[in-house]
Amino acid sequence: MPGRTPDQNSKRWTEATSTAKLAAVSDVLVENYIPGKLSKLGLGYPELSELFPGLIYCSISGYGQTGNYASRAGYDVIISGTGGLMHITGPADGEPCKVGVAITDMSTGLYAVSSILASLLARHRTGKGQHIDCNLLSTNVASLANIASNYINAGQEAQRYGTAHPSIVPYQAFQTSDGYFLVGAGNDSQFAVFAKLIGYPELSDKEKFLTNKDRVQHRGELLSFLSSVFKEKPLSHWLASFEKSGIPHGPINNMEQVFSDPQVLHNGLLQTIPHPTLGEVKVVGPAVRYSGTPTVSPEAPPLLGQHTDQVLSQLLGYSPAQVAHLRDSKVI
Repeated sequence: MPGRTPDQNSKRWTEATSTAKLAAVSDVLVENYIPGKLSKLGLGYPELSELFPGLIYCSISGYGQTGNYASRAGYDVIISGTGGLMHITGPADGEPCKVGVAITDMSTGLYAVSSILASLLARHRTGKGQHIDCNLLSTNVASLANIASNYINAGQEAQRYGTAHPSIVPYQAFQTSDGYFLVGAGNDSQFAVFAKLIGYPELSDKEKFLTNKDRVQHRGELLSFLSSVFKEKPLSHWLASFEKSGIPHGPINNMEQVFSDPQVLHNGLLQTIPHPTLGEVKVVGPAVRYSGTPTVSPEAPPLLGQHTDQVLSQLLGYSPAQVAHLRDSKVI
């Protein structure tokens, strides 16, 4: 728009132009605007894919790019209610509860990453990019897994079980004399071992508890008895008793216990990184380790605008004067 002074409209035009230029030299574009918003700026998938057919364009939204809910704001806790997750989370006789972290937000990010990688592989084979519609609601509903399957195939409505499992008994947390002990017997042979470890081997021979189906049917009676048994001794006793038994078990740790746990430390999940303004900062390490591609030493996330000049000059070829103009115009 030559000859015009930098106003809000020219700022928007310059931002759009720069974004389009950046798309031309990029493999992937990720955005989380309200669906349709970027098309008004000429930066939607229909517009950019026509110019750059190899572009992988990933849109992340609350409810999807189309449909009645498309324009709604997407927030993890709201969608966990709409998508059924909150309905199955919480104590059996209590109110619905949110998960302690924004699990739907984070899971959607993971879906986005895997979808981008799959799209890059598809482009390698076909030469064509594509549009990825990633949204919180779809992530939430897809994550219902066996709970969803039970309903859509058998009409079995879900309910809350606290830490317990709807179809495996016992498989939950039990209160000990000084903490909580998580333990599960996933099959009948494990239950026989479980019964011996708690000092009541005869439990596995009782007709009411012979099979998992029997134990689910008589859930209340069995869990009431087990609860009284576990309360008799401290957590340390039960952890030692079940160690190397092959029975899944563990404590419910607070944050101090998590980040002093020997396996957590062994897996490199507590790391220290240098930060340009804060000094040393502790962060959670990567969840995955590779045999052939070691993860790099962790670095602090970039400061706001830290790489702006580098992107504009090295990727887009902007001159120092052009970058200065963009900064003076408050585009960057």
